[in-house]
Amino acid sequence: QLQLVESGGGLVQPGGSLRLSCTTSDLFFNYYNIAWFRQAPGKEREGVSCISSSGGQTNYADSVKGRFTISRDGAKRTVYLQIDSLKPEDTAIYYCAARLSTLCDTWNVGAFGSWGQGTQVTVSS
Repeated sequence: QLQLVESGGGLVQPGGSLRLSCTTSDLFFNYYNIAWFRQAPGKEREGVSCISSSGGQTNYADSVKGRFTISRDGAKRTVYLQIDSLKPEDTAIYYCAARLSTLCDTWNVGAFGSWGQGTQVTVSS
C-alpha cells in the first residue's frame, strides 16, 4: 500500500480555481492507478477522476467533466487535480486513492487499497 498525502485545498470563491496534489515517497507509485474522490457532509464518497498507471487513460465523473483535469508526474510521484470554474456544490473533502491496476475501470471505494487523509475544498462567496 502507498502512503498518500494530499495538499492544495482551501477556501475559494465560485468560479475560482485550485490545484490539488497527491504525493507519495513510494518507489512503486508508477504501478498504481490514482483516483480522486470527494465526500460532502452527509453524502457518500464519490469518485471524480482517475488516471491510469501509465497516465494514458483518464476518467471523469459527468459532474466534473470539462472543469477538472487530472495529470501525473512520475518523477515527482505526484498526481494533480486541476479544478476550474469551482461551484459551491464542489465543496467537499477531497481524497486521493491508489489501486494496483493498469486501467481506470471502477469507482468502487473498496477497490482502492490506499487512501490519503483528505484536503478540504470550500467554495463560497
